[in-house]
Amino acid sequence: MGLNARTSEKVAFALLSLSAVAIAAFVVIILAYIMYNGYSAISIEFLTEMPRMMMTEGGIYPAIIGTILLIIGSMAVALPMGIMAAVYLNEYAVENRTTWIIEMAINNLAGTPSVVFGLFGLALFVKYFDFGSSLLSSCLTLSLLIIPVIIRSTQEALIAVPKEYRESSLALGVSKWQTIKHVVLPAAIPGIVTGSILSIGRVAGETAPILLTGVVYFLPRLPDSMYSQFMALPYHLFVLATSGTSIAQTRSLQYGTALVLLIIVLGLNIIAVLIRSHYRQKVKI
Repeated sequence: MGLNARTSEKVAFALLSLSAVAIAAFVVIILAYIMYNGYSAISIEFLTEMPRMMMTEGGIYPAIIGTILLIIGSMAVALPMGIMAAVYLNEYAVENRTTWIIEMAINNLAGTPSVVFGLFGLALFVKYFDFGSSLLSSCLTLSLLIIPVIIRSTQEALIAVPKEYRESSLALGVSKWQTIKHVVLPAAIPGIVTGSILSIGRVAGETAPILLTGVVYFLPRLPDSMYSQFMALPYHLFVLATSGTSIAQTRSLQYGTALVLLIIVLGLNIIAVLIRSHYRQKVKI
């Protein structure tokens, strides 16, 4: 390797390291800023009480529960559908014009603004299927939003599984479906979980789709069914910070709500990372 090549390699490595450090620094600064401004609002009452006085008093308990229900409901729909679609496209579908169109549609949907999904959910779930403005409509709309992400991440995970795994299983007389179920999918789980982590973060932070399909700002009770309206942390934070009557007075509540949302997403991500690490160890064994 010549001197110029070594110099170029060192420069490239330095730039990559600097980029990684800069990204980590920005994340730390944002987290520290939100924690510094929001920790004073965190208390047992803030986390467990119903809101009062148009959210100038009380807690955010309904918004916490609503956000968790949104994540669970949307992932329950999107995860199996996304995985099945990815398995079909990667393991069964023949490359032709139809599959090319499907791949292009997935790519375009992944880059579609969330407000477009909100309008589609309003037309399809709220109006056409008559689910009304409800938790169910919001969960289904968000599931459509994250399905492309899950499909793409699952496809990449399936592609990363060595072909020798499939060939060895098929050589033993195992059917193709049994090979996928017991060999390919377990080996791909770490990559699938990575896509799930990204999806959880997007579901927890989206405002436009749920604004059009079921969320409300002030509702001092929990949803009693999937057809009920609900509160959610991202929309609650948006209104609290932009449209409230006492924006300055509720500043600590705004940062406290943002901090709780970050904690929920971080907690779910940690659980997903632990699951991914567990299956990576199993694959190595």
